[in-house]
Amino acid sequence: MPPERSIDIQGFLNAHPFSRRQIGIVLLCLCTVLLDGYDTAAIAFIAPSLLTEWGLQRPDLAPVLSAALFGLVMGSLTAGPLSDRIGRRPVLIVAVLIMGAACLASAFAGDLATLIAWRFVTGIALGAAMPTALTLVSEYSPSRCRALTTNLVFCGFPLGAALGGVLAAWIIPAFGWRTVLLAGGAAPLLLALVLLLRLPESPRFAVTRAKPVEQIRKLLTPISTAAADATRFVVAETAAAGGSRGAIRLVLSRGFILGTLMLWIAYFMGLAIFYAMINWMPVLFRDAGLAPAAAALVASLFPLGGIGSLFSGVLMDRFDGNRIVAIFFALTGLAFIVIGQIAGQVGMLTVAVLVTGALMNTAQSSLGALAAAYYPTQARATGIAWMMGLGRFGGIAGSFLVAWLAGWQLSFSGILSALAMPAFLAAAALWLKQMAGVPHPSPGLKTAAAPGRG
Repeated sequence: MPPERSIDIQGFLNAHPFSRRQIGIVLLCLCTVLLDGYDTAAIAFIAPSLLTEWGLQRPDLAPVLSAALFGLVMGSLTAGPLSDRIGRRPVLIVAVLIMGAACLASAFAGDLATLIAWRFVTGIALGAAMPTALTLVSEYSPSRCRALTTNLVFCGFPLGAALGGVLAAWIIPAFGWRTVLLAGGAAPLLLALVLLLRLPESPRFAVTRAKPVEQIRKLLTPISTAAADATRFVVAETAAAGGSRGAIRLVLSRGFILGTLMLWIAYFMGLAIFYAMINWMPVLFRDAGLAPAAAALVASLFPLGGIGSLFSGVLMDRFDGNRIVAIFFALTGLAFIVIGQIAGQVGMLTVAVLVTGALMNTAQSSLGALAAAYYPTQARATGIAWMMGLGRFGGIAGSFLVAWLAGWQLSFSGILSALAMPAFLAAAALWLKQMAGVPHPSPGLKTAAAPGRG
């Protein structure tokens, strides 16, 4: 009888070069998050057209702009525990399928109430897709580049939002605002088919759920044939996995609660800023004197700055991630104060929006990597999803914040200065998380996969 050969999943990933299998997973999840960003931001770029075609007032836009955000909360809070129970793959495929179908249906809405309803359904799928994609990428990444790959996927969100602005400026004058939603529905449906055919399950999840050895071999052999003769697979967690505790109880347990709360606060504050800018920037810039097409193009530069998260990922893999992201949030607050002073100078405004977006989106995009590194396998999807889900209330607040500030007759610079405060609060929260450290009770816990027959 051949001797038993045991493989630790993370040690296996660390010991081998980044494979074509892992590159494919990163690309599929990047496409998912890119479409998530496109569908989330698309409603903001069609908002000026809705004002004109349906005869709406600016306050009438708040419910439709925030409808998807309420759905995002429900989708995130539900998908995290579900993904930790049944797997990352099925949750991601179903989420992308619903995303496409609901966005496609919203393109045929004939009134505001119908559009709000379909945006809510779209939001549920959007809320489920991103944290699941980030979890899957994190669990296929070597430790040496986990933050980089996770941030790479996360930066698909602002890139998708930027794509929405570019397409809106081009296709709305020629084909109408519904075309933006048609494109946002057709692409996820095609992607769902590709995911069904090509996306594998997470091997770390498979081990923690005691899946057969043969199934785990099939997941790891495309990375390296060294997994082909393994008879046992394990996951070694440096943080306490909590034994039989459920994922939600673990995320809220005494060892994790302070870091959990600080992640929630940082994500909340970041999204309050992000959605305030994404939803209202085209309108604010138009009111400041820019032509509608120019306002949309300049506004699209703000989410485009998210590519800076790749630089942040490299730094996070080498230094303390909490401090790196806190610094980016603090710089974001300063940048908002600056941008509020140059609204009348289009050239400088364009550069300032790009730089501010780079700082803001780099900080926000990096929070997913912080959460992925903080939680153990059986609570990772829940930890990431609940951070994003509860943080979405910040997005809801941001959607109403600018309208509320405008009601106080604040100037453009006054509104931007007010939006700097959440960035400073997010930085403070991450400094507190860093001071608390990472929980380390009961190191070395291992969960074995069930041995195969024969």
